[in-house]
Amino acid sequence: MIVTDKRKAVFLLHQEGMAVREIARRLALSRNTVRAIIRQEGTTPQPVRTTKQRLDEELLRRLYQECQGRMVRVYEKLVEEEGVAVTYSTLTRRLRELGISQPQRQRCHRVPDEPGLEMQHDTSLYQVELAGRRVPLIASLIYLRYCKRRYLKFYRAFDRFKMKCFFHQGLMFWGYAAGQCIIDNTNLARLRGTGAHALIVPEMEAFAKQYGFVFRCHEIKHCNRKAGEERSFWTVETNFLPGRTFQSLEDINAQALAWSTVRMDNKPQGKTGLIPAKAFEHERTHLTQLPPHLPAPYRDHSRGTDQYGYLAFGANYYWVPGTKRDEVKVLEYSDRLKIYQAGQCLAEYPLPADGVKNGQFSPQGQPPPPGHRARNCKHPTQAEEKHLRALAPAVNAYLDFALPAKGIQRHEFIRRLLDYSRRMSVELLSQSLERARKYRITELETVERIARLYLQQGAGELPLAQVDEAFREREAYQEGSRTEPPDLSIYQDPPETQS
Repeated sequence: MIVTDKRKAVFLLHQEGMAVREIARRLALSRNTVRAIIRQEGTTPQPVRTTKQRLDEELLRRLYQECQGRMVRVYEKLVEEEGVAVTYSTLTRRLRELGISQPQRQRCHRVPDEPGLEMQHDTSLYQVELAGRRVPLIASLIYLRYCKRRYLKFYRAFDRFKMKCFFHQGLMFWGYAAGQCIIDNTNLARLRGTGAHALIVPEMEAFAKQYGFVFRCHEIKHCNRKAGEERSFWTVETNFLPGRTFQSLEDINAQALAWSTVRMDNKPQGKTGLIPAKAFEHERTHLTQLPPHLPAPYRDHSRGTDQYGYLAFGANYYWVPGTKRDEVKVLEYSDRLKIYQAGQCLAEYPLPADGVKNGQFSPQGQPPPPGHRARNCKHPTQAEEKHLRALAPAVNAYLDFALPAKGIQRHEFIRRLLDYSRRMSVELLSQSLERARKYRITELETVERIARLYLQQGAGELPLAQVDEAFREREAYQEGSRTEPPDLSIYQDPPETQS
């Protein structure tokens, strides 16, 4: 294709009287091309595609609706039932031209980058390594568009309550809020509709009103409407997560807070070298200042108190001061619990660290709870299992082989084996478990009988079991002898070679 400037040059040189041969030589074109350009007066011809087939628009729209947008089925009905001879590529092109198969997408309008105008929020899922184990975490990030300040926090799960707590923590950390918050069409804040026609959940609308802003959903597939937010997540992937180690959820959130509010606040951003902390000093005069004592969001739960004075919440147990067993109201905040009864706050507890379960807590400054465990409180066996594994390599290997994966059976198995370890020497227990693992025995009653045989025989190996060779004459053996012989090699290998 010859560019427009060269076409204009050919026509102008021709008007000045230069010969076709000379124009072709100077501009490295063929003489036929030069003549064609002169006939076209140096303009670029617009290709006009002549439609060989006329496809009725109303027919195409009707078939497309009947076939629920399945264009292959539209093609089959058009050819077989309507008798229209058309190729599939022509059909799909015509559907696109009419806007039937691909609705016309409107461009995003440019929004002025004014101080105090808007902030943006979104979440993103990451696979993060915590204490050597990869776990899914949801990153929630709020971004002030004009000054480019960020606030980042990670969650195990993210729901509407967590969203309100996150906004409260981020906006109270800044002390200011922008006039509107751009979000995607998430059902955490959107009730129905999309984009400009989205209706916000009344609960979230009332929540945002307390902080002086409103939620706005961008159009579907217009993620660039909150490009600063999307770019911030890219920075999290390429700058925050690589090269850092995290031991717990509390650890990663502490590092995320320092990274987003200290390091990135004072780091020049983009080609302009804008420093968010300095730009915020200018923008704060255009933002809505928040009251310093704005109440934090919470949700209330009703709980009963057991006979020992405990209530269960979030897989943990909290002691309720007093002597009554009436129902209490638990107010759950982002970082603490408050227990109320008859309008009076009985106790306040900080929420335990991530992953803590089956714990029993009592309030500071209150008398300790009675010496009973809470009702339905589980009895973990991690300490007992650790003690058994440290006794001898044979015990550790047997636990790897015979210990159930989970459930009540696992705890019973560990407690019974711990009882055996207290009633016999480590050498006798190791011998018994080595023999049990060799013959793939998981019943602890059998292990106990093996230990008794070792005691009766004294030191040395136990004799093999007596086998009556007449079993080969039995009818059941004769029937089974016609089948494939079993693989008994796993029972003959030494214990240390078995998996």
